[in-house]
Amino acid sequence: MKNSLLFIPDISGFTHFVQNTEIEHSQHVIAELLEIIISANELQLELAEIEGDALFFYKENSIPSQEALFAQAEKIFTAFYSHLKRFETQRICPCNACSRAINLNLKIVVHAGEIQFMNVNENRKPFGASVIEAHRLLKNNIPSDNYFLLSNSLAKKIKLKANFEHPLFKFQESSEEYDGKKIEFVSGLLNKQALKLNFEDTREIITFDTLPDIQIEKEFPITAPQVYEYISNFKYRHFWVQGPEIQFNENEINRVGSEHLCVINENKLNFTTVTKKAKNNELVYGELTYDTPFDAVYQFYIVRPSKENNCLVTSELYFESNSAIKKFFLSILAKTKLKSTNRKTLNQLYNFVTSQSPVS
Repeated sequence: MKNSLLFIPDISGFTHFVQNTEIEHSQHVIAELLEIIISANELQLELAEIEGDALFFYKENSIPSQEALFAQAEKIFTAFYSHLKRFETQRICPCNACSRAINLNLKIVVHAGEIQFMNVNENRKPFGASVIEAHRLLKNNIPSDNYFLLSNSLAKKIKLKANFEHPLFKFQESSEEYDGKKIEFVSGLLNKQALKLNFEDTREIITFDTLPDIQIEKEFPITAPQVYEYISNFKYRHFWVQGPEIQFNENEINRVGSEHLCVINENKLNFTTVTKKAKNNELVYGELTYDTPFDAVYQFYIVRPSKENNCLVTSELYFESNSAIKKFFLSILAKTKLKSTNRKTLNQLYNFVTSQSPVS
């Protein structure tokens, strides 16, 4: 029987991350990262299983070349850390899950050996001693959560020399004993600074030279982070914005640049998440749309702690138009209606959040 490749990228810090942060947001962060790794699969590896924080890939009866394996590892590490960096600069959510996501790490364990298969619910699953060994290798004493580990059986197959040098990895030989069996391997700690991240900070901090065209405030008897979650998480939007259908990516955490669609009857308004500079202790959430008679409309919610377990929510609207005359007449027509609508919306938000249990 020919040797097969077993390839396991594992997100380090997942257990601590989930146990000590907001569950829903952490699940979204991990899901996005797993999708990023799957998309970086250039070797056409078969995905056998999603194992919580890890992906179990294999390539049956085939071992890629040394060059191909290292190129694959580099692509995955680059995609993973590029996404984390992009997420960190674009995030708007202050919760622990989102703020600590940048601290997640990645390790990749690769092994070679004979595998067998069994069918489970019409799914073909690899199993056998080599599969067990590959997973055992994830449990080692390497003093890092960022590394590329290759078992000796694989290293021999791809003719990896003991003195091999790579700009991303500093390799050393080691071994572990699992179930009374010694397994030797080489591991290379990742030099994250050497990665060429595919990332550009395109986040724009919106600034205004004028006061908002509409401004409404209301005191809320819950904490600022709790209100902010209800405002910025689209899954809650239909509870306090009556009428329109909200269409959005349910598998993504809302952040700068995120888009959602508001459908009112046959009218469709496209919104993009934006932000503006916040003062101390402020949480700012904003949306921009061009689908109005104005050239652009910005709406911001500024949430400030006011007293113990209370906060002040301010709704601001800014109208923009290249024509001062057009803006003047449109503002006259729109202000009264929009002011009433926004006051009603803020009251509906108040009624909703005060009827809910605290956001975990």
